[in-house]
Amino acid sequence: MVEPGSRATKIRPPAAAGLFYAGDPRRLQATVSELLGSVPRSTNVMPKALIAPHAGYVYSGRVAAQAFATLCEAGQSVKRVVLIGPAHFVPVRGIAAPTVDAFETPLGRVPVDRDALSAIFELVVETDAPHAPEHSLEVELPFLQALLPSFAVVPLAIGDAKVQDVAEVLRRLWGGPETLIVVSSDLSHYHDYDTARRIDAATAAAIERAEWESLGPDQACGFLAIAGLLAETKRQRLAPQRLALCNRLWRRDPPQVPAASWSARARAYSCRISTNGSELAGTRSQVVASLSEKRQLPPRPVSSSPSLSSRQVDSSMSATEASQPGLTMTL
Repeated sequence: MVEPGSRATKIRPPAAAGLFYAGDPRRLQATVSELLGSVPRSTNVMPKALIAPHAGYVYSGRVAAQAFATLCEAGQSVKRVVLIGPAHFVPVRGIAAPTVDAFETPLGRVPVDRDALSAIFELVVETDAPHAPEHSLEVELPFLQALLPSFAVVPLAIGDAKVQDVAEVLRRLWGGPETLIVVSSDLSHYHDYDTARRIDAATAAAIERAEWESLGPDQACGFLAIAGLLAETKRQRLAPQRLALCNRLWRRDPPQVPAASWSARARAYSCRISTNGSELAGTRSQVVASLSEKRQLPPRPVSSSPSLSSRQVDSSMSATEASQPGLTMTL
């Protein structure tokens, strides 16, 4: 349990720098600026919540940028970011909150809002183990650091949790315009291209209708975080709006393998939810969609060396998995 109390300063160092995004601060800043500059900016809506992908920037960075670009004009009021996503490496029973006082990236340190964690202490488990190797939350931070003048983060890693508990956590942390919620999630993995497009289109549509009951691990790795967000937004009668859905094609096999072996690993969906939007009854007509152009990347073999640790394998995949669908949405 997270309980109030003083402790020596503890820093969670970056785990994904140099793997999912550039480890050099100047190069990372330039990359984030370039990604944000490559997408349209929304000037009339301040999102309450965002859903963004967490693959390597080279693949899903532009879709993530479409979510975070909504903060370019109106993000000055944000002082706290509730950052929630799946735990990929360390099993978690429930929702994991860290004990550290700050998360660090090459762009600097982001303080953890310990007061906010104290407000949900009976709903979360206090442990640093799931956070130490996790990329799903970390990769969103450089975008936020580039756009928000000053903010604290509430990092939550979701394991085997109940949707109702996730929704209750978000309800307690909802706050006003000073609080932004960011859900980190990719969509389907390892399907052939047509199957991935079909599954991800259905997932995106379900999210836009706030049908959280239809989501599962086959649709999105962060399905519990998404479902918890949708349950709470449905209670508040808010409507998601799609910003982008990207399916890319990637070939994991050597060049001599027939084209039928191309597999789609889609990963890029972004969505926003705004508190000044219409009620859910108007969701379908409000959806704003941007479907990225399909791209075929040149073949590149992925190492299957048995000496690679599970962390190294996942990192190498993040640098080559071109087809994880990502969804960018806002509330």
